[in-house]
Amino acid sequence: MNGTKLQQQYKDFLSDFNEWEQKSHAKDWLIFPENIGKHLSIDETSVSQGELYTILTNKSAKGKKGCIVAIVAGTKAEEVIKVIEKIPLKLRRKVSEITLDMAGNMELIAKRCFPVAIRVTDRFHVQKLASEALQEIRIKYRWEAIDAENEAIEKAKTSKKQFEPTILSNGDTVKQLLARSRYVLYKKRTD
Repeated sequence: MNGTKLQQQYKDFLSDFNEWEQKSHAKDWLIFPENIGKHLSIDETSVSQGELYTILTNKSAKGKKGCIVAIVAGTKAEEVIKVIEKIPLKLRRKVSEITLDMAGNMELIAKRCFPVAIRVTDRFHVQKLASEALQEIRIKYRWEAIDAENEAIEKAKTSKKQFEPTILSNGDTVKQLLARSRYVLYKKRTD
């Protein structure tokens, strides 16, 4: 896109800014009830210098024009609820599903503002929890392998034998495998 065309788009966009009906509160919140759809997402984002905003989007717009339903400065449930409740209940009752993270404030907002919508936890947060749990288990087993190997080394010393660790088919000891397996655990079996 050339510079002249881009400048014209900005002028067109900003030309009615002074008469814009949301200008008085745009710093704190914006709502676009006409963008509401059956499937919404709600999340928080940090725009700059740690300022948090709650953003409600229509999933069917796929991030393009018409996707923003609401933007609210902050993440406090009660404040966000007050703004979203400015959207008529009749429209909010049309929402059948809302995707959110596991934060309690987002759960409360979704529950109060969209009473008939099914709340769905987004898969990224579920995957993160599962990955963290798997990592904890791997570390636990690694420490157990380290302790078992140290005991076996001590036992070999007291019986004046040389310690020989068990070597797995891939050439690693159990301790080595558990140290290097962090990323292997997330791969497909064929990889």
